[in-house]
Amino acid sequence: MLDWKKRSGTAGGGERVDEKPVGKAPRGYWGGLFFSRAVGAVVGIYLVVTVVLGIWWSSEPALFPVQQQAQAAAEREGKPMVIGYTTVETLKTVASTLLDKPGGYISNDRFPPGLWLDNTPSWEYGVLVQVRDLSRALRKDFARSQSQSAEDGDLARAEPLFNFDNKSWILPSSESQYRDGIAALSRYQARLSDPNQKGALFYTRADNLNNWLGDVGTRLGSLSQRLSASVGRVKLNSTLKTEAQSTVTVKPGEVPQVDEEIVETPWMQIDNVFYEARGQAWALSHLLRAIEVDFADVLAKKNATVSVRQIIRELEASQEPMWSPVILNGSPFGVFANHSLVMANYLSRANAAVIDLRQLLSQG
Repeated sequence: MLDWKKRSGTAGGGERVDEKPVGKAPRGYWGGLFFSRAVGAVVGIYLVVTVVLGIWWSSEPALFPVQQQAQAAAEREGKPMVIGYTTVETLKTVASTLLDKPGGYISNDRFPPGLWLDNTPSWEYGVLVQVRDLSRALRKDFARSQSQSAEDGDLARAEPLFNFDNKSWILPSSESQYRDGIAALSRYQARLSDPNQKGALFYTRADNLNNWLGDVGTRLGSLSQRLSASVGRVKLNSTLKTEAQSTVTVKPGEVPQVDEEIVETPWMQIDNVFYEARGQAWALSHLLRAIEVDFADVLAKKNATVSVRQIIRELEASQEPMWSPVILNGSPFGVFANHSLVMANYLSRANAAVIDLRQLLSQG
């Protein structure tokens, strides 16, 4: 029933007021209102779900027992525990964690919530760096008796697969390449533990271990510098050439002038560096525990077991839970914490222990 609003005659200004129906919604009004509310509800539910998934996917994997993991894998496959088995199994487990953790591998995600996450891809890249370094050491050092010996075919296939672009989404995806790398490690591991096959080798020598530890020390030293740069630091200019320095005349009693520059990590990249460091420390702590098992005799002869455990202790201490929702960047002696400097402290002590360990291994 329509309500009609009628005015007779003309308005005060002489203008005719037409009759207009009121009180009835236009055709399709209720359908449009229902549709808009349904769309809003769906969008709201989607945002809530993606936020919850993002929080879950951002949780870092816990540390796992290396030796027990290797023993369980050997029993499951019916293989004996031979020298090198623990190292390869740990490398496989660390690489598999990138792919099988909550949310899977998200560095190459193109849709939310993976697209919105920033810290987890940095953590994944840190783990991947250590996987790449050890896979190269396996191919180059651990599986070769000398510099003129042939490299293992499966290890030669695994290394470039792990060095594939970490942000490739499709054709091929990063995940598929890394899974192929894990499969190549499994083939090498199966041959290594098979007494009927003599092709797979693993040499536990001090020089082999020393070469890999050189890469470890380089990584830790670089991370320490990048973390310390969160508050800005003075860096001496090392780009001056010897020829240019030789032309500078220094008067007796004067200090030579050296160029200096302030190096500071951009504010938006501080959390990325922090989580990359946590990823490398997480992976390296497991790999060193595996090395401690397979190189036990070498470490004992060099009195270096304590040094390895010191490195592991510092790395595992850096994995304490983060209670702050953001990475704080307070001044070194200010009111607020500086998480980057705390992480740099752990990694610097671990790097110092690596240097001591390499010296012990290089001694006769």
